Amino acid sequence: MAHKNQQSRARMGTWNFSSLRINSRTTDDVGFVPRPRLFSSVKADFWKSEKSPGETVTEANGKARPPAGQEFNAVMSIEDEEVDHGRMKTLSNMWNNIQGKLTRERGAKDPTPPQGVAHALSSSPGPSPARTSAQERCHASEQFFFEYLVVVSLKRKTEGGYEPQITYQFPKCDGMLKFQKQEEEKTLKAITLFCFPEGISWTPLTEYRSETFSFVLTEVDGSRRNGYCRRLLPHGKGARPPEAYCIISRVACFGLFSKIFDEVEKRRQISMAMIYPFMQSLREAPFPAPGHTVNIKSFIPESGTEIISLTRPLDSWLEHVNFHTLFRCLTHEEVLQVFAATVLERRIVFVAEELSTLSQVIHAVTALLYPFTWQHTFISIVPEILIDVVMAPTPYLLGVQKHMLDSVTDYTDLLIVDLSEGAESTFITSMGDEDTILPRKLEEEILLALSARKENSTPEELKKVVSEAFLPFFVKTVGHFRGYVKRGGRGQPGVFQKKSFYKAVEPKATRHFVKRFIQTQMFDLFVQEVEQQPASTEGFFQKKIAEYQEKRRAEKGKKS
Repeated sequence: MAHKNQQSRARMGTWNFSSLRINSRTTDDVGFVPRPRLFSSVKADFWKSEKSPGETVTEANGKARPPAGQEFNAVMSIEDEEVDHGRMKTLSNMWNNIQGKLTRERGAKDPTPPQGVAHALSSSPGPSPARTSAQERCHASEQFFFEYLVVVSLKRKTEGGYEPQITYQFPKCDGMLKFQKQEEEKTLKAITLFCFPEGISWTPLTEYRSETFSFVLTEVDGSRRNGYCRRLLPHGKGARPPEAYCIISRVACFGLFSKIFDEVEKRRQISMAMIYPFMQSLREAPFPAPGHTVNIKSFIPESGTEIISLTRPLDSWLEHVNFHTLFRCLTHEEVLQVFAATVLERRIVFVAEELSTLSQVIHAVTALLYPFTWQHTFISIVPEILIDVVMAPTPYLLGVQKHMLDSVTDYTDLLIVDLSEGAESTFITSMGDEDTILPRKLEEEILLALSARKENSTPEELKKVVSEAFLPFFVKTVGHFRGYVKRGGRGQPGVFQKKSFYKAVEPKATRHFVKRFIQTQMFDLFVQEVEQQPASTEGFFQKKIAEYQEKRRAEKGKKS
């Protein structure tokens, strides 16, 4: 595929239709064309809390903007005024088409799409008072392991096919006003959509291999909730459709919730009533700090009281990630090419039939960006009814089941990664320059670090190898950023000196990469947050930078 003009792509600004914040920079001292931007007001740590499909936002002129969110949002990229209207029209048409499908699917009695797909119009870009109030009344955010557990079953429709419906929910959110309950019901509808993204065509089964995957729900105010889902064949005889257990939580820790699902599934085989006491005990337990363990007591007939130990990983920024699937599907070199395309915020589609493969790989890819966060459209599993989102002309990371690949008709400026076992080619289509984006020397260092990976390594061992391979890349390319944040009086925000920062990068190959990277939204938002933080703020990334700088000083001292 022909290469795209990278300078043009690097200059792209981005409009994000979630909670809006204007970047008021009026100068660009590196020679780039200045551009106004609208950003999400929240940059979450990697999967600390992800966004539910967002609300539609109404502009000052009364025109509705598409739904917003990071896991399920409409993001509009623009290069200049001439391109604005065409892209706006394209995205508007796409979302109108999606909403039309949802309306037809649910019928005239319920013309409103699920909350994650499109909310009722809001008169301002701020958070919905109904949503905020309902959640405050129902949940104490981030004090519990989870907000609620639902069981989603496939119920046969009279006209044929199946419809996913919630058949169990714990706890029930009682005491809400009518409009608050309506908002909550929209969220629950969105959950059913992601638990069974294939649509309504199901055949009863006698065998079904259970699988665990995750998705993210993003609120209009930028807050995020993680959906953890396990699909399996319910206990019984004869052919029957699968059902899904789904836990909604502000907490991002995939491994922890996989273990919780093991316990839920074990109790479900006995009786649905056995789930309640276990989940109640879990809900009352404090969520452990990184590296700590919480013990949950639970009674099972014929087994007595059991102690379930749940341990949170020490590296909390990697606790939502399972890298095994990524390296099972891709070689080290292929991982680097995907990483390079992601760093430059391109359009990337991952293809596989297994839902667990899609969600685990996409989450792993975004984890490689730490300390930066993917700021654009992110849908780890695209429901069949919403496949038109692949036509969005903006950066995205999408997971598409392979049987829907024929729906991806426009391959322009697109990287499609086939994760299927035995695939003829990993990259179905690409820009063609993915293996030249990263500085060669740093790329070789990453490959060398990844060579320490063992096939039988534990998840924690693999996370350590990956962290030691990719984090130094950002330390060496942009780790000097704090020295170029000019601060005024006490309590005043800093101002990033982009020109001086850019000129300080050596060697030339690295400077060329940094020139492109600093134009991304993930870097710009990262810098905005640094400007607002006190100069003394420390974090894991800053610690690694200090270690690297101390090592360089020691090496220079030996040479002198």
